[in-house]
Formats: sequence, structure tokens, C-alpha cells
Amino acid sequence: NSDNEIYAYLNIPYLNSQLELNQEISGFLATLINLNAFIFLLAGAIAFFLTSRIIQSLQIIGETMQQMVPGQKNEEIIWSKNDEIGILVKEYNSMVQKLEANMQSLAKSEREGAWREMARQVAHEIKNPLTPMKLSLQYLQKAIANDAGNVKELSAKMAQTLIEQIDQLAKIASDFSQFANIGNAKIELFDIQETIEAVVALFTSEDAIVFSLEKTNKPTTIAADKIQMNRLFTNLIKNSIEAAEEQQKAIHILIKTHVEGDQIKIEINDKSGGIPERVVPQMFNPNFTTKSSGTGLGLAICKGIVEKADGVITYTTTTGIGTSFFIVLPLAKN
Repeated sequence: NSDNEIYAYLNIPYLNSQLELNQEISGFLATLINLNAFIFLLAGAIAFFLTSRIIQSLQIIGETMQQMVPGQKNEEIIWSKNDEIGILVKEYNSMVQKLEANMQSLAKSEREGAWREMARQVAHEIKNPLTPMKLSLQYLQKAIANDAGNVKELSAKMAQTLIEQIDQLAKIASDFSQFANIGNAKIELFDIQETIEAVVALFTSEDAIVFSLEKTNKPTTIAADKIQMNRLFTNLIKNSIEAAEEQQKAIHILIKTHVEGDQIKIEINDKSGGIPERVVPQMFNPNFTTKSSGTGLGLAICKGIVEKADGVITYTTTTGIGTSFFIVLPLAKN
């Protein structure tokens, strides 16, 4: 002003200086963006590396857990590092140890239970024929002591009774022996249709039984225990015959075989009146029977024989009409 004092400042933009400033700002932002991108890529690479390590460790644990089979020896995971994965591995190993201990205890309990049940069943089945044998002998003893005039006739009748009961005891022993020896299969190659024909031939001598066979022309060679397969079809045919006799029906059994792919399917159909619905869920259970006598092991033996040959056995039944058993077995590979 007039007193030579500063009154105000006047700012006039200098364009060249502004341009340089903008260039410096742009360069700084570009450097900052590049630095952030580098940091992001570096962080991603580190995360990918760490994630791969963690996933690889978890995959090892997952694969080991997938291979875990109850009732068998399961391997523990060896992990030397004391990290978060190590804690998980430690818990898994602890679980494996507890599972093995529990399975051993359960297996022991099941074996003891099975033996108790088997002993109870054997004792029960043996008592059934022993009781009439004892009564028959006591009755014969009394007749001899009283000088009965028909001792000879009584002796012949009692002898027949004893023979029948001894046959029953032999059948009981045979059933339990077959049930116990299912696992001891002697694998051999043979034609399953020939085995079926041989079993059917054993029953054709009885005029009351009518068989119908529908065979396939394709090869029907399987790899299994031939003796057990013979027992399988013998048991199923006997069941059909006995069921028809109980229902007082004509004994007509149809057996069909046909090949589908690498399997042979066998159907055994009877007109014995079918199986009551209330007993259908228990048909393959050991010791279950609808008959007044018998061990109840017949169908359980059949199921065990088929499964030992890597096959499947099922059935359908219609009350008042009949029952069909279906057996699927793998054919022997050439």
C-alpha cells in the first residue's frame, strides 16, 4: 500500500510447474499401484504355497481315514511336526487306538455270544430227539419187566423210532457242520447247470415231484465250491418239497437258468403256497424256522454259500401261490 506495507498476496498459476507436478503425482501413483500389485502377487503366491502344504497334509489324513476298515488293523499317521495339523493327527491316532480297542472288545463279545447261542441251539435240537428215544426205551423196559406178550412187536416199533431219531440227530450234526464250514470253500471250475441236473436227478425217482428245467445254451462255468453248490440246490429243493407237503399241494418245481453279461441267473420256483408275510424279514436268519422240527439253518447256509461265491440270493413270495428264489453268480473268466 502507500505505506509500503504488504497488504495481500497475488498467486498467478505457472503452467509449466503445474504440469511437472501432475507428472510427479502420476509417477507416484503408478509406483504405488505397481508396489501394491507386487505385494498382492507375493501374498497370493505365499498363500497358495501355504494352502498347498495344508491341503496336502489334509489329503494324507483323508486318504488314511478312507482306508479305515472296522474290524481290521488300521495304521496310525506319523507326523513329526508340532503344529495345528499335528494336533489333528494326534486326535486321529487316538481315535484309531480307541476304535481298535473297542473292535477287539466287540469281537470278543460277539464270539462269546455266538458260542452261547450256538450251544443253546445245539442243546435244544439234541433234546428234541433224545426225549422220544428215552421214553421209548423206558416203555420197552416196562413191557419187558411185566412180561408183556407183544415185546417183539414193541421192540421192532421202538427200533424204528430210534432209527428215525438217530437220523434226526445226524441231520442236526450235518446242518451245524455245513454252517460252520461255509468259510472253508474249495474253489474249482465246473458247469453249474450240470450240478443242478445232478441234484434234480436225486429227486426224480419220486413220482409225486414234477420238475421243469429251462436251460441256457451259453457257457455256464463258474468258480466256486462244487460240494457247497450241491448243498445249496439240495436245500432249496427240499424246502420247496417240504413246504408243498405241509400245504398238501402238488409238488411242481420250475428251475430256469439264463446268462446276462458275465453273470448267470438261476430261478427256482415252486407252487407250495408261499411264505407268510410275518416271517419274510427273518427268512435268512440263522436258527429261524417255520417247521416244527429242524435247526433253522437251511436258508442261512444257502445265503452263506452264495455270498462265499461272490453271488447274491433273493426271493419273492406270493401268499397262497408260491415262492421264487433268485441266485446270481459271476461266470468264470476265460
